Amino acid sequence: ALSPQAEYHAMARIVEVKQHPPPQTNGVVVVAAAGTSDLPVAEEAVVTARALGSTVQTVYDVGVAGLHRLLDTRDILFAARVIVVVAGMEGALASVVGGLVDKPVIAVPTSVGYGANFGGLAALLAMLNSCASGVAVVNIDNGFGAGYMAHTINLLGESPTALPSSQDG
Repeated sequence: ALSPQAEYHAMARIVEVKQHPPPQTNGVVVVAAAGTSDLPVAEEAVVTARALGSTVQTVYDVGVAGLHRLLDTRDILFAARVIVVVAGMEGALASVVGGLVDKPVIAVPTSVGYGANFGGLAALLAMLNSCASGVAVVNIDNGFGAGYMAHTINLLGESPTALPSSQDG
């Protein structure tokens, strides 16, 4: 049994222990997932960023196989402070999003795919080789690392009074 402060997020495969709710950010982290198979990693990023205090919005099933669905979310992408892009297969979504927006993009390759995907290595290499500016890459299936970094970047845009103090009393 989990403690009363703990919540299991089944899709993200992560347990969140809630102790002191952090102040919510004004800036928004957007998590975009290419396909439904990428959702566990995307949700791990969502849960992580939210637990740290970021306001998070999601756009799912917006992969390059249906590019019109991504373009339908332009307003959400343009309003974000930072975007986490989660994609398996060939990992092209990170480059497409990076070419559309002028915001930091954290690319997360997933181990989803078949054929020559090599357990996410194909997506990882494609994301590392992106020619779009502002794309940084975390390791395969590292939704936690992406959510944490997105929150860290998101905090940079908050007013100094909204940030937690790092000084001792």
